[in-house]
Amino acid sequence: MIKVANAPVSFGVLRVGGGAPAAFPEPEVLLAAIAAAGYAGTDLGPAGYLGDGPTLRDRLRRHGLELAGGWVDFRFTAPDGFAADLAALDRALDTFQAAGGAPRPTLADRGVPARWASPDGPASRDRPAGPHPAGRAETSLDAGGWRRLAAGVAAVARRCRGRGFDPTFHHHLGTSVETPHEVERLLELTDVGLCLDTGHLLLGGGDPVRALRDWSGRVNHVHLKDARVEVCERLARQGAGVEEVWRQGAFCELGAGDLDVPGFLAALDATGYQGWVVVEQDQLIDAGAFPQAAAAQARNRAYLRRAGL
Repeated sequence: MIKVANAPVSFGVLRVGGGAPAAFPEPEVLLAAIAAAGYAGTDLGPAGYLGDGPTLRDRLRRHGLELAGGWVDFRFTAPDGFAADLAALDRALDTFQAAGGAPRPTLADRGVPARWASPDGPASRDRPAGPHPAGRAETSLDAGGWRRLAAGVAAVARRCRGRGFDPTFHHHLGTSVETPHEVERLLELTDVGLCLDTGHLLLGGGDPVRALRDWSGRVNHVHLKDARVEVCERLARQGAGVEEVWRQGAFCELGAGDLDVPGFLAALDATGYQGWVVVEQDQLIDAGAFPQAAAAQARNRAYLRRAGL
């Protein structure tokens, strides 16, 4: 069975570069909006935002929602940083345990400063791993970097599985696993499942429908988001970073961007996928824009109902 969730990031609830949180909406208000729109669950959002332990469990029950998953990032290629991040993983898993059900620990690389400042973007489409076009610095991992990342992912996956959770890896703009070629390299070197994020793959130069066909055997979680490639291309030409991609609305409502949503849903159905589809619309917005964000997520749910999901 496919279940549909939303996420705090759709309401502007995210941290940028590890900084302090913005003026976020109250968790109860956000969860009420997600439930009212007809979603069955939510992603966790920034650690602690929805509460820990009994507070999180009670909030989810009060709104009739399940926890679909939660983002946990690591400094995979920095030995000292990775050790600290791995030691903190159990706290995140404690949160998942308290929520009940079977949420997906959603693993990701914490980010590459050069890419965070200027992601590869759609210009990387169909470009094999190797030097960037003239004028761009090389930011792909070397062989040693890939070995460290693969070993780190394996260590985290073992820790998650030891606690009864089946993890998934999220490719993302501004990180070491951003382009289709890098996703394929990750899949070659690890056995972890893949969180296929349609919006980040589009902006990373990929085709989500083709990716689903090629990687369906590894996809165990889906983040469904639409995106405007032109916005990312324009910002790349201006030398803007990932934060500006969020601010300028590169991620948009379903059906308003470049994702072939009907084609992707048909491909998803053809694979026999069972699990969560988490609707996301990554954005940085002012707290006063919450009503508009809530209305947008209600429209996204209605769009999927019309599509049969």
